Order: sequence, then C-alpha cells, then structure tokens
Amino acid sequence: MPDEPGSLERAADIIKRYDGNINRIQYDRRIDPCTVFYEVTASDEAYARITGDLERVGYLQTSLKPVSFLKFFVHLPHKSGSLCTFLNYISVSGANIGYIDFDDSGRYPDRLTVSLNQDNPAAIEHLLDELKSRYQLEILEYDTTGRHLDDTIFYVRLAQEFRDLIGESENEYLLSFLADTNHIAQELTNRGNDPRKVFDSVLLTGRTLRATTGAGFYADVQKLAVTKEITVYCFQPPCGGSIYVIAAPGETLMIDTGYGIYHADIMKMFARFGIGTERTVSRVIISHADADHCGGGGFFPVPGIMHSGTRDIIKTNNRACGSRNEHSVLEAFYTKMINCFSQFNSSKEIACLPPAGTKMRSIFPVLDTIRIGDLELEILEGFGGHTFGQIYLFSAEEGLLFTADAVINFSSLTKERADYSSLADFLVTSVNVDSELARKERRALLELAAETDRALAPEGKRCRICGGHGTISVLENGKLATCGEVIRYTPLEN
Repeated sequence: MPDEPGSLERAADIIKRYDGNINRIQYDRRIDPCTVFYEVTASDEAYARITGDLERVGYLQTSLKPVSFLKFFVHLPHKSGSLCTFLNYISVSGANIGYIDFDDSGRYPDRLTVSLNQDNPAAIEHLLDELKSRYQLEILEYDTTGRHLDDTIFYVRLAQEFRDLIGESENEYLLSFLADTNHIAQELTNRGNDPRKVFDSVLLTGRTLRATTGAGFYADVQKLAVTKEITVYCFQPPCGGSIYVIAAPGETLMIDTGYGIYHADIMKMFARFGIGTERTVSRVIISHADADHCGGGGFFPVPGIMHSGTRDIIKTNNRACGSRNEHSVLEAFYTKMINCFSQFNSSKEIACLPPAGTKMRSIFPVLDTIRIGDLELEILEGFGGHTFGQIYLFSAEEGLLFTADAVINFSSLTKERADYSSLADFLVTSVNVDSELARKERRALLELAAETDRALAPEGKRCRICGGHGTISVLENGKLATCGEVIRYTPLEN
C-alpha cells in the first residue's frame, strides 16, 4: 500500500463492500512502510471480488519476484533540469528509488548518490546501459540476490532470504510463509518482544541447519556396552535431538532419526561406526513428533513405530495437536517452519502402538514390550507435557531409560547446541505444550531412575538416562552427569 493517509481505510472499505470480515490486520511502518497483512473471511465469490478490486487499485501483492539492488554515484552537469532529466530515465525503467543524496555545498559537490530496487533484471541492465552512455557512473553495489535490499521493501528482502533457505517456491507458498512469519511476529511483539528479533530468529534457525550439513556436520558420540549382545550408541548432531542406535547380532533398532536435512551425513557417520545403511536398520521407534526426532523417518524402508498422538501431530503439521495449546499461532507456525527448513521426511508407513492397558510402570501406562537380542524394553506412555504422544523406553534389568525430551542433561549441551535450542524456546515461548504436565513427567522419570539405581546397586550397575538431547547420563547427587567417554565425529577430508 502507498504510505499515505487513507490507504488502510480504502482497503477496509473494499473488504466491507463485499461483506468480508477482517480477522487480522498487522502494519508496522518501522518494519516495512508499504506492507500490510490482512486475513479476511469471505465467501468464494466475495473473495474473488475483494482481491480483484484490491489488485485494480494496486494494493494486492500476488508475487514475490527476486529484486535487484543497484547503488551508484552519478556525476550530473550543474545546470537547470539535470536532475529532472536523470530521474526521468529512472521512472521510465520502472525502478524504485530507495535512497538519493546530493548537496553542492557538501564534501562531494559534483556527484549524486542513488540506490534503486527493480524486480526486472533486464530493465535494470537496460537502465545501466542508458545511464552509462550519458553520464559518468561509479557502481558501488549491484546485487541480484536481494541480500542488499534496503528496509523500504523489508518483506521482499525477507522473501529472498527464505528462498535461499528453502529453494525456489511457488509465490502462493512463499506469500503464505511470509504471512505466517508476520503473524508470529505480531503475536510476540504483543508480548513485549522486538519484531526484528523474531525475523532474525526464524532466519537463524534455517541458516544454522544449512551451515551444519555436509562439511559443516559433526556429532558427539557415546558407545555403551549394555550386555554381551547389546551395544547402545548415542549420536548428538549439531542441532536437534540425540539419535540412539541399539545394535544386536543381526538386528539394529533406531530410536529417533534426527532432522531430515542431516540424513545423508548421519548415514556416512553410521558407516564409520559399522552400523551400516538404511536397510540395516530393522526397526525405527519415534519418541515424539518434533522434526529433530522424526524428520528422517521416511528414508528408512521400515514402518515408524509411534504413538497415535505422534501420528496425528505429523498429519496436522501442528506440534500442539492434542494439547490445550492446540490453537496456538506460535506452535502451528513453528511446526511448519522447522519442517520446511529441516526437510522433514516422515515415515512412509506408520505402525501405531496399542492403547494403554492396565500394566503400569511408576505413574506411566505400559503400552507394549519389545525385544532386541537379549534386551527387553517397556514402552511407556507420557502425559503430553512436551508433546502429545511422547513415549519412553525402559529396561529395569539393564538400567536403561530413554526419556525423550522430558529429561535432558542441559549441562552436557555445547554452547552452539544451547544457542540453537534457545531459538525454538523464544519462538514458541516454551518448548513444552503443557509445562505443568512436563514437570510432573520429569519428576516421575527421575524418581524411576533413582529407584532403578538403588535396585541395581548390588550388581554394580547404574540406570543410564538417555535424554532427548545431550549425553547419556547418570544421577550423581540428584543431578545428571555424563556417563562414559564422549568422542567427536567429523567428516573425513576428501
């Protein structure tokens, strides 16, 4: 919209004319002086008329073309009409002036400084040819990626940065993604946060994931001998949840998969540790529906074993599904965003666990029991504190407790991992959809670990707590302490 009195009213009048109802409006000229977000409820016919009228008056944005940025010095003759003639070339080209500066009493009295935005690369090339043939030019910046666009077209610049993270997308998807990003910025701003921090946090999430793949990938690894037949591996990728592999003769069980964007790097890592390929993995158990725990499930040719609540979250693309925060704008956007940035690839086939029966372990219903080699694990049902459908795995005999994101050894996280995790915490205000239930589950799991420690003490064994992030740990004076050696994996040099 033009940044002038009456623009908002004119748009609202068009919407009212066809009985449209405005559900949301957001405008902040500090961010972008010419962009307003509306969400409107209307019949299909009214919607077509509203968008048609908005387009006719030049208000409706239906595409997000990459915009070129050009900044240069131009030396104009000191005579009447020189600036007017020069500006005519700019107008004819369709370029938009973002900045212009000239002062004949200043430090550089013989030059004009100009920056332009233009979404037609051919037009800006033609303009440059026109100007070079008539004036002395000094090109300061010429960028076709959108990285140097000024804040007068903030959302166009933001769209270009999203393109760099998610690849070329249809205009409809990109516009929707921008609208969703604006919506959470509006929500968090109303809670006292800086909208710039919201946009920066979204971008930093995607950039960090991209930067930690390939040559940038690494992991911290623990290898734990549990029985004569069983070895447990814990792999901590650069970002997101820990991946667990339980290896037995002729069988490999995987608990959680990491982000989809890491899959190729994870399989190279598995090969280094002798775990094999996707086809070597005989079973995949998904602890919960967050992308950093299940986003690579579709790469494995076996069903993803999970709670029905986890399946529902994956289907609805909303991590708050099934919780009292199900309609949270922040949770819905975060799920969409992280699934997009992390290249979410859900299990092609899903095997849901049976419903709870009468058997209990502590306060948790036992959904099922699985065996691998000589290890038996109970699958326990959580209460939905972190996400609905989160499950835990437990072996009383061998002292293994897989707690997903209900219990995490935060002190074992590197600064880089902690910084990345804090982005999610900021964008959704809490990574738990129900903090009260999350506290209840954590207390009960830690009590179960302490009870198991006491029961196993005569055998010289401990309860090893395999948290959703960080290291395998044990309880020491009521606090989590890393168990065993941690080694750093990095890709081999080519």
